[in-house]
Formats: sequence, structure tokens, C-alpha cells
Amino acid sequence: MSMGKKVKKEAEIPSKDVFDPISIESKKADTVVLMLNSAEEEVLTKACEAIHKYAEKGDESKGTLVSLGVLEPLSRLICHEDKLVRRNAFMALGVLACNEDVLIHEFATLCLASLSIEFTNKVHIFDNDGLDPLIHLLSSPDPDVQKNSAECIYNLVQDLQCRVAVCKMDGIPPLLELVHSEFPVIQQLALRTLDSITLEAEAWDAFREEQGLPRLLDFLAAKEFNDLHVEALHVLSNCLDDPSTMQLFRDAGGVNRLLQFMTAATLPEVQMSTAKVISKVAQSSEDRKLLHEHGVEKVLIHLLATDHDGLRTAVCQAVAAMSENLASRDTVRDLGKTYLEKI
Repeated sequence: MSMGKKVKKEAEIPSKDVFDPISIESKKADTVVLMLNSAEEEVLTKACEAIHKYAEKGDESKGTLVSLGVLEPLSRLICHEDKLVRRNAFMALGVLACNEDVLIHEFATLCLASLSIEFTNKVHIFDNDGLDPLIHLLSSPDPDVQKNSAECIYNLVQDLQCRVAVCKMDGIPPLLELVHSEFPVIQQLALRTLDSITLEAEAWDAFREEQGLPRLLDFLAAKEFNDLHVEALHVLSNCLDDPSTMQLFRDAGGVNRLLQFMTAATLPEVQMSTAKVISKVAQSSEDRKLLHEHGVEKVLIHLLATDHDGLRTAVCQAVAAMSENLASRDTVRDLGKTYLEKI
């Protein structure tokens, strides 16, 4: 090695606790898994990349990695501050999730469901193409995987970009299937997710094509789902903003079914949500006439006697919407006099 000319400035003395750079290579899976606990970003990046490549060899390799405890450190690294570490960790987890091992799916989706509560983690999951496999896993035969996937998607769709993406990725059909799950917590997550998604016009076509309206009306007619009817009514209300769905609602005798449902309901929260749907239906003169013919005013005035402030407010809003119809206005006046005389 040539020394060259002598330089007056002395070279920096390296710190006593710093090693010279070394290259670490390993052909053993257990060693690479241990490297995932390193504090150095370069080591983490290479370890995740190596695990990704190893997992791609097949199910046997994936099973080996899982048995070595790779899922916990990888799930932690998807939130690492370094972008390349995050990316490689996501890619490794994604390949592992392609395994049909339910344990892998359950653990991975559980981690993602917990992580997706935080906004920054939602961004990481979406930017690293995590939404598509989650939608696929909604159809898993395992209810825990279904629940975790639905919970994660629900957290993600609080953002507009994710709501639109779920529609484009055909997420509505599996969500509608989960509405009829035998597990109430999965039903509730599916309905709440649909409530968010159907705020967007992009969802309405798929909702109609998948027979969403008749399925929802049948769900509302089932008394055993009473505790979930509020969520179902929210979805119905969103979809009735679509003129085509509104026409289907009329053709299916939706007004009559809605009034029957409201009369039979006993929970104030359910009655309140139904009154809000009636307010939405009553936005057109054609539907106000139809509601009047079915005697909606009598049902609404009867509910004014409740002690529930939210319900009374919703009923008053429905009455105000119906008052655009002159015949309805007269009916409300006559019923109102009778009501006031009683109190």
C-alpha cells in the first residue's frame, strides 16, 4: 500500500467502542431470525430481505421460519422508522401470509389489526399493499382471521383513500357475506366497515350488484339481530343516497317494510336510526306521498311520547321532512292535537 505524502493534519482517532465495518453472512435461518433484533438498520434490511427470499422457496421454508419465531420481530419492524426496513419487513410478512397455515394468518392479521389503530401505521399498511391480502383473508375459513382482517380494514377505511380502494379491490362481496356470520363481533365489524365504505358513490354499484339491499332488508327483519340493527340502518341510509338503490327500495316495498320494522322495534336507538332513514326517504315528493299513504305520521307522532331526546329529535326531523306534503301536514296537525290533549 502506497503511503503518499505525509499530511500534517492527524487522522481522527476512532472511538474505542466502535468496531470497524464488518460484513455478516449466514446460511442458517435461526441466525438470520436473531438478526431481526439488531439495532442496526443495515443488518435489519438485509435480514428481512434474506427471510423474504427464503420464505419464497415454499411452505416448508415458511413453516421453519414460523417455528423459529419470525412473526413477532417482523410484525414489530413494519413500523420501523427506516423506510427500507419497513418495506422489506412487509414483503417478508406478505410472503409468509401466502401460506395456508391458519396460525400465520391469525398472528399476522392480529398484529396488523393492533397496528392499524395508529394513523402512521395505517399509511404504512396501505402504502405497502397490505389491503389486498386483508380483503382476501375476509373469506378465510377461520373466524379469528376473519375478525382480525375485518377489524384492520375497518380501521383503514376511516380514510377516504382506503374506502375507495376497498371498492376497487372487490371488498364489498366478502363484507356482505360476513354480515351473516354466526359470530356477532364479526357481523358488527362487517356492518361498521360497510357503513364507512358506502359513504362513497364508488360503493353503490357493487352494493346493488351483490343484492346488498334485499340482504339488508332481510337482516333488519330478523329479530335475533336486534342489537346490530342500528349499524344496518346506517348502511341502508348511506345507500339510499343512490337514486338507483332508492328505486330498488321502492320496488321491493321498502317503505312498508321500514314502517313495519319501526313499529316492531323496541330499542330507542333503533327507532331513532329508522326515523333518520325515513327523513332521507322523504326528500322526494313521490316518496313523501308513498309514506303518507302508509300512515307514517301516526307512527312518528306516537314516538314523540318517548323519554329519549335523540329519538324525539329524529322524529321531529322526519315530521318536518314530511310536512312538505300538504296532506301529511294536515294529518300531523290533527294527530298533534290529539297528542297534546293526552299530555
